[in-house]
Amino acid sequence: MQRRAVLRSLAALVPATLGATSLLAFGRQAFALGGTLPALNQPAPDFSLPGITPAADGEAIETRLQLADFRGRWLVLYFYPRDFTGGCTLEARGFQKDLAAFEAANAAVVGVSADDAESHADFCSSEGLAFPLLSDPAGSVSRAYGSWIAPFSQRHTFLIDPVGVLRSTWVAVRPSGHSAEVLATLQELQISR
Repeated sequence: MQRRAVLRSLAALVPATLGATSLLAFGRQAFALGGTLPALNQPAPDFSLPGITPAADGEAIETRLQLADFRGRWLVLYFYPRDFTGGCTLEARGFQKDLAAFEAANAAVVGVSADDAESHADFCSSEGLAFPLLSDPAGSVSRAYGSWIAPFSQRHTFLIDPVGVLRSTWVAVRPSGHSAEVLATLQELQISR
């Protein structure tokens, strides 16, 4: 009995000591650096956030998007720390490169970070991004997705189906090749339905 208590105490420390690569399951809850992840095959946490949507002419349109806006489509909701950083830029470029394939698969791509709309607009313009970036400065939505360590969102990605159910989760994402990984999973899930 005492040994079990010691093991539980040690297990509670593991997420903090392993760093960004930790993903541990305790019972039915999954933990990652950033908090408790939402459960797979359950409704995704709702959200409503301001941000920008790039227009065809390269201008950014201020917008507010919510989960319900994506009913009838798959949604790749990815959280990232900051605009203009090396890993975040690499990850965004990957999603932009594969954007036509996501759209052909009836999927939208949306990025979320704590950066404001002005930073997002500059980032989209600088990188030629054609998908929305949302602002979560207080981390409320990032927390709901287990992806927040103040003052930043953590690099996590969530794949949500057309009825709003969470179907796949990636934590401690490695930016290089991540978009292709998400696209492959999306295509597998669509085939199996």
